[in-house]
Amino acid sequence: MIDVKNPFEVKILLSYDNLYTDTAAARAVRILKKDLEIEGANVIVAEHLEDTKAIFGSDPSIQAVMLGIECTRCQNTYRVIDEIRAANKRVPIFLMSSKNFASDIPTEVLEQVSDFIWLLEDTLDFISGRVQAAIKRYRKDILPPMFKALAKFAKVHEYSWHTPGHTGGTAFLKTAVGRDFFNFFGEQVFRSDLSISVGELGSMLDHSGPIGDSEKYMAKVFNSTRSYHVTNGSSTSNRIILMASLTRGDICLCDRNCHKSVEHAMTLTGAIPTYLMPSRNQYGIIGPILPENLTSSAVKEAIKYNPLVHENTGRTPKHAIITNSTYDGLCYQTTWVRDLLEESVDRIHFDEAWYGYAKFNPLYEKRYAMCCNPLTYDKNKPTIFATQSTHKLLAAFSQASMIHILDGRNSISHERFNESLMMQSSTSPFYAIIASNDVSAAMMDSNGKALTEDAIREAVYFRKTVARINHEMRQKDTWFFDVWQPDYVKNPKTGEMVPFYEADDELLTKNADCWVLKPNDAWHGFGAIEESYAMLDPIKVSVVTPGVMPNGELADFGIPATLLTAYLDSRGIVVEKTTDFTCLFLFSFGVTKGKWGTLLNALFEFKKAYDYNVDIKLAMPKIYRSNPAKYEGMGLKDLSEQMFGLMKSLKTTQALSAAFSELPEPDVTPQEAYEQLVKNNVESLTLEQMAGRTVATGVVPYPPGIPLLMPGEKAGAAEGTALTYLKALEAFDEAFPEFSHDIHGVEVANGKYHILCLKK
Repeated sequence: MIDVKNPFEVKILLSYDNLYTDTAAARAVRILKKDLEIEGANVIVAEHLEDTKAIFGSDPSIQAVMLGIECTRCQNTYRVIDEIRAANKRVPIFLMSSKNFASDIPTEVLEQVSDFIWLLEDTLDFISGRVQAAIKRYRKDILPPMFKALAKFAKVHEYSWHTPGHTGGTAFLKTAVGRDFFNFFGEQVFRSDLSISVGELGSMLDHSGPIGDSEKYMAKVFNSTRSYHVTNGSSTSNRIILMASLTRGDICLCDRNCHKSVEHAMTLTGAIPTYLMPSRNQYGIIGPILPENLTSSAVKEAIKYNPLVHENTGRTPKHAIITNSTYDGLCYQTTWVRDLLEESVDRIHFDEAWYGYAKFNPLYEKRYAMCCNPLTYDKNKPTIFATQSTHKLLAAFSQASMIHILDGRNSISHERFNESLMMQSSTSPFYAIIASNDVSAAMMDSNGKALTEDAIREAVYFRKTVARINHEMRQKDTWFFDVWQPDYVKNPKTGEMVPFYEADDELLTKNADCWVLKPNDAWHGFGAIEESYAMLDPIKVSVVTPGVMPNGELADFGIPATLLTAYLDSRGIVVEKTTDFTCLFLFSFGVTKGKWGTLLNALFEFKKAYDYNVDIKLAMPKIYRSNPAKYEGMGLKDLSEQMFGLMKSLKTTQALSAAFSELPEPDVTPQEAYEQLVKNNVESLTLEQMAGRTVATGVVPYPPGIPLLMPGEKAGAAEGTALTYLKALEAFDEAFPEFSHDIHGVEVANGKYHILCLKK
């Protein structure tokens, strides 16, 4: 009997044509349905195959599928089985028939089904029992190790004499505010918030029990030699790896397009960063580090001219860290990067915080860190690391992260690596975060291809729609938004180049060649990049506002992206990242046609409000309320023209490209700069006072959070690229404080930027 006390409802999808006719087979199916319902199952009936596909596709909680088949050539039924298996590899599928023709069913179909039911031969009680047993096995098997153990333990309802002190949530019930808190989250959250003292769950620090089993399971799912849970986000994951790999005076090759956690690791380890410069295009979008800058000769040259590297420190780099994919969705062919760097370093670390799904879709083949088989990986090749934020674009709680390691040459033993992990990890982790990692891995294991394909497909639909509308608007001699993507793709059948918006959906969803950056294509703006070296990830969609010409100069007409972002925010749409003329939207697993349809409608509303110069008071009430005197009587178009005009006179976009196209001169290491900060040997300076001075903290414009100046680097000349860019941002923020930039390391007082610098 199905355990009806289980909190998860049992759902069975029964697909049978003419279920309510007066035939022996139909009567048998109806009796079987009734028996399953008596045993506690919710049996959902589909009388047509199209309905079967629609129901299964919209309800992942279905735990068994029963398909009627009364002919030997049921090609449509076979296609439905293929689609179910593409979405779920494990769900039990039963074929039901009143006729004995199993020998005629193709082998590839039989391999995908769980059992064959002879409706008029076996007893219906027996058949019902087999279906229930299959569901029990399925439900037991789909739960990954850690979550299974946690769910089981949470049901014990034992009295605990260990931390945490709320003891399963009961402490919260003793006050009114505590009870509200308890009711808001629900009892299960508190029952599963347990102490490291609970031996049944194992430990994240010694990797024992279900937690250790979960890490072995993650390694299998994500294709690594070893994997580790991290509960403090990928910032901590990066620090764990770098602190296990580097020490004082070691040289680390750092992608300048790196997260600030890499800067923190340089500070903690005392390592010497040697930066690898990525490319940039006309929009200020960060491109890949070009292959010629990763060769052994280029690496040696970069180290040779790094003022922080002295003869007594040696000149052999110990580690390299590369961001993959970039914030804007550019992903490397990682085997190419490895082959370029293997002459220089033994350990290559890919920061894949926003890219944990890549392994599960063939579109990303060879474009993620763990793309090689750990069982056959050449141990003379570099050891590969990957850090992934499972809470970003996979389904896990905030702060959930994973570290994956593919052991190669000069690998770091588990014992040594674990010392770094324990140094950075809490001894009181939130077990629900670990369980969410576990479940995220299980979701990708069973449904990864379907989940990623759905996300890619929705992104493709949105991209095509915006591109088509843009084309139609231009035909009418008016404007609309565009999307950063290829203008044309090749039809592989005809060899003809067709506009992106006319390309076949399946081609764009499944053919990586549509997304590969090709040499000198104008759309990407990275020049003569080698073909196949980098690819645009379709699920990271950058909507482009008018204003930038192909040469990087600003046009006569333009709309700042920050204005669009504020408008969308007033309509409950939050943009992931905004640059001068691009807004980034992430098409994660939760995006549906309804969700992106709402975004598309909002883009149309903005255009209408702009064209009719609708009052700011109506178009963006929040902005109006921030400064009524300034915005009274002003329209959206008026504001846009003022903002764009100032950007054009300040040349902010060109200043950004110039500032990020050259490396500042390092004066001291990040660690030495931090030591001076702790000793308070620093002073706060305005931009006018900073010429030639050394910054004590990183100066990191957000978004996308890429350092303009790292701790210990010189700000350069008063008219140099770094200070010129910062002065342009300062002037813009002073004119439009409601749209001010977020720059880590900058304090604003009386409209002026102040930055901590080392005292002379």
